[in-house]
Amino acid sequence: MKHENVQTYYGEVLQGSDDLQTNACCTPDDMPDHVKAVLSKIHDEVLTRYYGCGLIAPEALEGARILDLGCGAGRDVYALSALAGEHGKVVGVDMTPAQLEVARRHQDYHAEAFGYAKSNVEFHHGFIEQLEELDLEPGSFDIIVSNCVINLATDKGAVLRGAHHLLKEGGEMYFSDVYADRRVPQEMAEDEVLYGECLSGALYWNDFLSIAKEAGFKDPRMVTSRLLTIENPVLEKRVQPLKFLSATYRLFKLPALEPACEDYGQAVIYKGTIDHAPHRLILDDHHVIEAGKVFPVCGNTWMMLQDTRLAPHFEFIGSFDTHYGIFAGCGGNSPFNGLEQDGAAAGCC
Repeated sequence: MKHENVQTYYGEVLQGSDDLQTNACCTPDDMPDHVKAVLSKIHDEVLTRYYGCGLIAPEALEGARILDLGCGAGRDVYALSALAGEHGKVVGVDMTPAQLEVARRHQDYHAEAFGYAKSNVEFHHGFIEQLEELDLEPGSFDIIVSNCVINLATDKGAVLRGAHHLLKEGGEMYFSDVYADRRVPQEMAEDEVLYGECLSGALYWNDFLSIAKEAGFKDPRMVTSRLLTIENPVLEKRVQPLKFLSATYRLFKLPALEPACEDYGQAVIYKGTIDHAPHRLILDDHHVIEAGKVFPVCGNTWMMLQDTRLAPHFEFIGSFDTHYGIFAGCGGNSPFNGLEQDGAAAGCC
């Protein structure tokens, strides 16, 4: 699928979220109150041109330098700028001029709404598969986010390689996207509506894991997932028998991560000091860490906590001196296993 087709679909065909024909892009009902408060300050025009899946916002954003891939009209950029604070920085990249025009004309509005002396955001026109061509410093971002956009990219591997190059060591890519339970047939991939609806550009989930690892993200972690439903019966028939999953992953740039989760007898204690997470931290879908409790972890999870911005919020027990073999029960299954068709397992990606 060509870039021009996607630009036309999101710049001209769609005028708002109501024009979408599937729930691949949706907003969860259980959005935290502090996020709702931020979104209430976003300009109406920016909100109406939003096509994403909830707000993609990991923990501990204060002062962070953040890059949003496929930022559209800037809703997530502005929300993240509020969460990162006046001393944070958020950069948005998008290939659709019509969307960026909306985003740029509201920079001063949001700086004033958030009480900042000046705007802490900027926007770049470009393709997320060609991040190296933009004026962005390698190794300069703490966090890279993307909100159901990578499936629209023509070269997913290039996106992940570019993101890895731009992240600081210890930084992470935290993003939502759509995945298929098998490889999408070529004739379906060429369907402009299915592609624009974030379906036929989706990667087979296991291919995604391979591509992520090849890009340098050695241990992809799924945070949330849900099966998609297609309300349009015509489109539903066109995608059968494929199933699609909306999921949020986090990918850490940590060169020392191992291919598997190894047991070194380590544990952590969460201090409960991250804003809006006083009782527990959800690292991923199988690491829900309660505050104050000794929580055994594999070596990779230890590094994801100790060698990242999350370190000040944890106490660390143990070392890498003794290896006890594989860490039991640490991921590895299909993300489609155990999900019901109603998608009740998790919120939007």
